[in-house]
Amino acid sequence: MTFGNDNPGSGTRERLVVIGNGMAGCRAVEEILARDPGRYSIAIFGAEPRVNYNRIMLSPVLAGEKAFDDIVINTAEWYEENGIELISGDPVDQIDRATQTVIARSGRVEPYDRLLIATGSDPFIIPVPGSKLPGVVTFRDLDDVDKMLAAADKGGNAVVIGGGLLGLEAAHGLNLRGMAVTVIHLMPTLMERQLDEAAGYLLKTELESRGQVILTGADTAEIVEKDGHVAGVKLKDGREIPADIVVMAVGIRPATALAKAAGLEVERGIMVDDHMITSDPAIMAVGECVQHRGTCYGLVAPLWDMCRALADHATDSPSGYEGSVTSTKLKVSGIDLFSAGDFSGGDGAEDIVMRDAARGIYKRVIVKDDKLVGAVLYGDTADGSWYFDLLKKGEDVSDIRDALIFGQAFASGGALADPNAAVAALSDDAEICGCNGVSKGTVVKTIQGGACSLDAVRSQCKASASCGSCTGLVESLLKITLGDDIQSGPKTVCKCTSFSHDDVRRLILEKELKAIPQVMQELHWTTPDGCSSCRPALNYYLLCAWPGEYVDDQKSRFVNERMHANIQKDGTYSVVPRMWGGLTNPKELRAIADVVEKYNAPMVKVTGGQRLDIFGIKKEDLPAVWADLNAAGMVSGHAYGKSLRTVKTCVGSEWCRFGTQDSTGLGVKLEQMTWGSWMPHKFKIAVSGCPRNCAEATIKDFGVVCVDSGYELHVGGNGGIKVRATDLLCKVATEQEAMDVCAAFTQLYREQAWYLERTAPWIERVGLDHVKQGLFDDPEAVAKLAARFRYSQQFMQDDPWAKRAAGEDAELHQHLAEVRPLEFAQ
Repeated sequence: MTFGNDNPGSGTRERLVVIGNGMAGCRAVEEILARDPGRYSIAIFGAEPRVNYNRIMLSPVLAGEKAFDDIVINTAEWYEENGIELISGDPVDQIDRATQTVIARSGRVEPYDRLLIATGSDPFIIPVPGSKLPGVVTFRDLDDVDKMLAAADKGGNAVVIGGGLLGLEAAHGLNLRGMAVTVIHLMPTLMERQLDEAAGYLLKTELESRGQVILTGADTAEIVEKDGHVAGVKLKDGREIPADIVVMAVGIRPATALAKAAGLEVERGIMVDDHMITSDPAIMAVGECVQHRGTCYGLVAPLWDMCRALADHATDSPSGYEGSVTSTKLKVSGIDLFSAGDFSGGDGAEDIVMRDAARGIYKRVIVKDDKLVGAVLYGDTADGSWYFDLLKKGEDVSDIRDALIFGQAFASGGALADPNAAVAALSDDAEICGCNGVSKGTVVKTIQGGACSLDAVRSQCKASASCGSCTGLVESLLKITLGDDIQSGPKTVCKCTSFSHDDVRRLILEKELKAIPQVMQELHWTTPDGCSSCRPALNYYLLCAWPGEYVDDQKSRFVNERMHANIQKDGTYSVVPRMWGGLTNPKELRAIADVVEKYNAPMVKVTGGQRLDIFGIKKEDLPAVWADLNAAGMVSGHAYGKSLRTVKTCVGSEWCRFGTQDSTGLGVKLEQMTWGSWMPHKFKIAVSGCPRNCAEATIKDFGVVCVDSGYELHVGGNGGIKVRATDLLCKVATEQEAMDVCAAFTQLYREQAWYLERTAPWIERVGLDHVKQGLFDDPEAVAKLAARFRYSQQFMQDDPWAKRAAGEDAELHQHLAEVRPLEFAQ
């Protein structure tokens, strides 16, 4: 299809040839025409057989919300009226810089005085088996939409690979068209380039509520074929998802092949200066295909800035392009989402967060050097444009810092800029706590009646005791009523929340919270992703509360637990294999000796827990070391974990003339029952065969002292910096009773103690009577607690060494992999 200027070479005008009939190429032409309409004789080559249309509106076309005619930007009349020759459906295959001509696929040769390359980007196709099967499509143009619509007409299953902007929009459209949609995303957070973990979680939850299946942290292994057509997607973990169509939406790459073949300077994109000039002065480039000051842009807004700079230069104006600040909105009806700038945080950056769990709202702004540098909004994006304007202009926000999170109207509103003043202006019957129906007047009366802390208000009138969304209001009322006489409440988990450890544990169960971002949203965390104090605690509390349902979050663990070995001051690691009850055999000893020699370990140490500790192992050698130890039947000793460490024993009645019971045998059984269990802190057990106590059972978290009549069970011992002898818990007659009480006590500790609180300080805090009541007041308590512990152990007793030896998380053990104290989502 060719139409436009019948005599493009007439007159003295320069010949401008544009390669690319997309949004960037045509917008650049529009800008040139607006400045100097008679400057150029223009020809535009387009690969598609149609006029210019708005590609970012393909999603509404797929969803059935718009037709193609609704998204056309430049009609045929526009080309004709402006004397532009459009050669559509005939892509340019070659640029001859020596003759200043372009050669199209049809063989057409077109001369140019100035050339503009606007080839856009190419979709990235994952190089997996089956990626070229019929039924595998991308999402870049109208032809792709037509293929998806044809598949949707037949119904069935759709799999979208990629949880970024395009992937989610494709999934939404196919879902509305009646297909069962599964989204597969490699990263743990949807739209991870635009969203932080909290907003990504809210988005995932909303999409799942609409019937989509969202699989994050999922890696595609192959596209499955049946009868010559796509039939499903197989993941690397073995799962297989049926599919009648597979949409690849994992990313884009600048389309640089034509420029590279012409000898232009190309890195990731076509290199351009501030005037969008390439390494050839006669050739310009604009849009997704270019690289400017080291950056390639995949969003529309930067294209407009580029086009303006290009048109200025092409019409002899002096201005240039300096780069763009970008923002993102998701085009899925009913979901309000906005992201702009840098939300990675880091040194010197301050996060300001507001969460409203009841309305599903999350707002986060990032301030650095008194300037707004990033914003993430979910659920309420009304102030997105205001934040974006502040961000682009780099304005000083120090004067409105305290009100910034509440939006433009609040931040610019005189007296209302003081949140306490706004609360003071509320009437006495204004509702403060919606969960418990508590008014402002009730809260004030409670405070005036002697409730001088947040916890006291919670306990007396229930305001802020449930979801916590009104905590800020209650704190304002405390300050208004008491001034500086506010008393501090119980220790909170950390500065990210006003809730204590007990509150968090209770609410996780009451509200059935089963993910870290869900806890933070529902309990109104004041930070986006938590900190090194709360994040490991939440990870443990969720593991304990929902065994078999919650998936352990490795990025919420410290380096030793993440690496499954103890890091030493020289950067090497020590490895401690488990020796059941302190027993070993020739096969295990030979394996240890072989490992020491094979990997040049400089030291082997007998530990206080009756095991052997191998020092000086390099990070990259850990999986191989574990494989060798696994081959001898040895598993991780969890010497690095907040978990069971060791069960120390003496030889007992089998060998010792003073032994009263088989302490070694009981120790082995206890270790086999309790190993692998995650706990608030490290946990040690010992079994002594007689009151002489050679295994030092009375300074362990759980100690068994064998006597003639059975077993004395002791708890709460600690042999660390502050030595604490155990308390006698009870006496039992049989081995089985000893094991049941051990399991029950361990589970009570797991369910009630605060994270990083060992048994000794836990018992000192709650009292031994509390522990005994929890175990023995109800005749069935021991059995119930022991049953819960054994149930959770079904999911805990997988040897992490074996998984790593088999290749899981291999990237953590690469030589150059960075080790940080704690890694979060971003």
